[in-house]
Amino acid sequence: MKHLLFIINPVAGTKKASKNLAEIISIFNRADYDTHVFVTSRQKDATRAVKKFGEQADLIVCCGGDGTLNETINGVIQMGLHTPIGYIPAGSTNDFANSLGLSGDVVTAAKQIVNGSPQPYDIGKFGNRYFSYVASFGAFTKTSYTTPQNIKNALGHIAYLLEGIQELSKIKKEHLRVETDQFVLEDDYLFGAICNSTSLGGILTLNPNLVDLGDGMFEILLVRAPKNIQELHECVLALRSQTYNCGMLAFRSASKMTITANPDMPWTLDGERADGGENIVVENLHQSISLMH
Repeated sequence: MKHLLFIINPVAGTKKASKNLAEIISIFNRADYDTHVFVTSRQKDATRAVKKFGEQADLIVCCGGDGTLNETINGVIQMGLHTPIGYIPAGSTNDFANSLGLSGDVVTAAKQIVNGSPQPYDIGKFGNRYFSYVASFGAFTKTSYTTPQNIKNALGHIAYLLEGIQELSKIKKEHLRVETDQFVLEDDYLFGAICNSTSLGGILTLNPNLVDLGDGMFEILLVRAPKNIQELHECVLALRSQTYNCGMLAFRSASKMTITANPDMPWTLDGERADGGENIVVENLHQSISLMH
């Protein structure tokens, strides 16, 4: 019999995964998996679970939000495992799952995993940490990890927008330099993202035709800090129309970059807070994980 490590965040989203736990495990059992269940209760529990039980598993499935997936992937890479990963999205935003086209129904998602096949995907390395779909700074990034869980559960995407609107009055510009072998970008920015996804926080979207999750490249989106109302309006119009290369936006692709920034500037990796640094190397780890779907 095959062995499956099932990591579940019981408070993610509207707790729909916990309500369907018996049915999900039954799906795994009927697919001939001996299932070991690990319930997270604090940050980095999913990483710890992979490190403790992952070597014995033929398949590792995590159920929760993007943060739970991030922790699971960190455990897999840190352990040097090549075990396929299944993802049952049960968070309030699920950006990465939306990019992959995974079902938002937890039972259907479990069936997709056992009936699917492993597909290779890129992962990002940010200093000594890893991210599955985005490293970002500036406007709205703080919102993803400061919005209370009960508000996220009740409002979903609206929670990010409401908190983001409150945050706009406090936004400060950040001076940043992004250097690659092909180009250098340097300016004052309102927002920036190094991403491998078509959806960012349920707020910003990238054209799916421009994003390939397994091509060894990141998409880099930088929004210049507006100097007046007119430039702010230009930012909004450009983002809504997905006009990425214009006066207020810069859009590039790269596999590796060095970022020079204020070392105290906070970042988010897959929606979770991360410390920055004066010089940060961000690198695409080409097709370093396999996801079942």
